Amino acid sequence: MEFERPLVELEEKLAELRRLDVAEHPDLAAEIEALAAEVATLHAEVYQNLTPWQRVQISRHPDRPKTDDYIAALFDDVVQLHGDRTFGDDEAIFAGLGTLGTQRVVLLGHRKGRSTKENIRRNFGSPQAEGFRKARRVMQLADKFRLPIVSFLDTPGAHPGIEAEERGQAWAIAENLATLSALRVPVVAVGIGEGGSGGALAIGFGDRLIMLENAYYSISTPEACASILLKDASKACDVAGCLKLTARDLVELGIADEVVPEPLGGAHRDPQPMFEAVANAVSRALGQLGGRDGEALAEARYERLRRIGEYS
Repeated sequence: MEFERPLVELEEKLAELRRLDVAEHPDLAAEIEALAAEVATLHAEVYQNLTPWQRVQISRHPDRPKTDDYIAALFDDVVQLHGDRTFGDDEAIFAGLGTLGTQRVVLLGHRKGRSTKENIRRNFGSPQAEGFRKARRVMQLADKFRLPIVSFLDTPGAHPGIEAEERGQAWAIAENLATLSALRVPVVAVGIGEGGSGGALAIGFGDRLIMLENAYYSISTPEACASILLKDASKACDVAGCLKLTARDLVELGIADEVVPEPLGGAHRDPQPMFEAVANAVSRALGQLGGRDGEALAEARYERLRRIGEYS
């Protein structure tokens, strides 16, 4: 990322110096120590005052832990479910069952790929109509067997191709929202990366919204917003702050409930503590919601939605 470039250059220089034999260069140890201190100082300066646009860039980092990583790290006895029983199976949506501690849950999540080939197969994390219908089928399964739902959000938005609309994507998203509204089981959503538009919303609202520090959740990507309002996608950095899309913004607006701190530089810098922190946050949320009556859960969810956007 552009704003990281001075830091990366120093880190690369430090790595080169550390590969040299200190015994052959007596002054090298002091130089390495001084450069390491400079790197640490710059690291703190770069990441402690991030702009909304810079957080969006971190949320898209290719090495950032993805839905598959969180599911593998947090859950046991995972069983993946496939297909929407109408058209096909969309790899951009994960749907299945897993166990967190002793709690059996239904799992949903957007899936990005690690390689270009995998990303193409998964539409770069942008689901199509069949993906949303698969998610809805599994939501209904959760309601039937009284299993809580845990969703992982990481998508730039629903697939923008004409074939998605031909297969009824808008209707599929609307049906998901209606289904989520009426579920009688706890629903916990976790923003782990991008949270763009209806693609995120279709599996991404419920009783709790937990956001990682550098994740975002928005009506649209900054690029789409800049294209619509300013007719220039390159001005995304100018509109990102106006969208109030960062985790802290969402908590202040009453949309998100909790922010999970990340290591300096993002979750990809040290994934294991992130997995543990997310597991604790999800377990805590499920514990708070677990004893509630199904009708009371649905009513509270409705009131939660009604409070968003109130102006006084």
